[in-house]
Amino acid sequence: MAPYESDDGTTAGEAEKVRAGRRKASRYAVPVAVVGVAAATIGIVPALADSGDPDLPEISARQLLEKVAASDVEQMSGTVKINTDLGLPDLGGLAGGLASGLGGAGGGHDSGSAADPSSRLMELATGTHTLRVAADGPDRQKVSLLENAAEYSVIHNGKDVWGYDSASDEVYHSTADGTARDHRKDRRSGEDFPATPGDFADEALKAADGTTSVTVDGTERIAGRDAYKLLIRPRQSGTTVGAVSIAVDAKTGTPLKFTLTPASGGAAVLDVGFTKVSFAAPAASTFDFTPPKGAEVTEGDDRGGHPDRTGRMPGKDLAGKYDGLRTIGEGWNTVAVLDTGGSGMPSGSAADGGLGGFLGSLGDHASGKFGSGTVFSTRLVNALITDDGKVYVGTVDKATLVRAADAAK
Repeated sequence: MAPYESDDGTTAGEAEKVRAGRRKASRYAVPVAVVGVAAATIGIVPALADSGDPDLPEISARQLLEKVAASDVEQMSGTVKINTDLGLPDLGGLAGGLASGLGGAGGGHDSGSAADPSSRLMELATGTHTLRVAADGPDRQKVSLLENAAEYSVIHNGKDVWGYDSASDEVYHSTADGTARDHRKDRRSGEDFPATPGDFADEALKAADGTTSVTVDGTERIAGRDAYKLLIRPRQSGTTVGAVSIAVDAKTGTPLKFTLTPASGGAAVLDVGFTKVSFAAPAASTFDFTPPKGAEVTEGDDRGGHPDRTGRMPGKDLAGKYDGLRTIGEGWNTVAVLDTGGSGMPSGSAADGGLGGFLGSLGDHASGKFGSGTVFSTRLVNALITDDGKVYVGTVDKATLVRAADAAK
């Protein structure tokens, strides 16, 4: 089906309704959260579309945004396929260790448990993954990461949050903060994992302001369901984001697929979508969990440093850990700035085994009014680490990043 119509002039107000109607993503915003662990914020999925585009009634971008905002789905289950192509090598187990060493994506804690959700996030930063998800209202969600001959699960049931790693037979337990649940619908299907297309659609729709074009780009079939395609394109130059496509279930308004393609072209950086989905209530036993006999159980603090349910952005968590965190720029050219108070990268050369030399060999030298530093790049996120210990990071190209650093000086 051909695209319907451009509705760019009305998207700012409608996107605001979406923000009010859907909970802000509290942990996985881009680019702010990438300061903690850049790759971990970008996760996720190629969902397989069925053949043949459905013939659906025409709808405007305004109407489709309203449909997403009005969606009241609280019960669901399904399978999500996740594929991430940042242009990074396969991090494997090293990724989890790095996330843990950084205190998670702004969480500020390191339990040392293989079952701690924050220690597993970066596994989603590369390659293809399969998740099973289930949700029954704001107080019960489950996400299971399926691996070779093993499974990792995060279970939220009432006040309890459990993480279980079958490979190591380790369990992580923390207590959920339910203070925001009385007045806000929570559609996350897992306490800490960005597990469904809706988890990513929130942030993309939030960017739909005057810097963004939003249109309806036809229809498709996702996981056996009819869907409209919402196409989001930056109007600004300098961003590494080419376009975001969100497949919206025609009946329920639930995002079924989320695809982000880079401005440089080529394969999608992130593609998140359902291969199977049901909107029936999952069995209550789905959310039951008792630590297996003999398993090592680690008790975390209340909420264990994980994000609360009040819509708090990751930058506030990071600000508590680092001084001087702020953002500059607007729209798709927003850059997060972090002053570590240090002296930049460690010194040394790659030849003599120095860490600084090794890290420097992975990036590009940059200089300007800000001084000098090194730019580290992926297909989506660029980060500038200056010699005086400042970090600039965002979904912008190198030239825009350097200009931002110069302007902030």
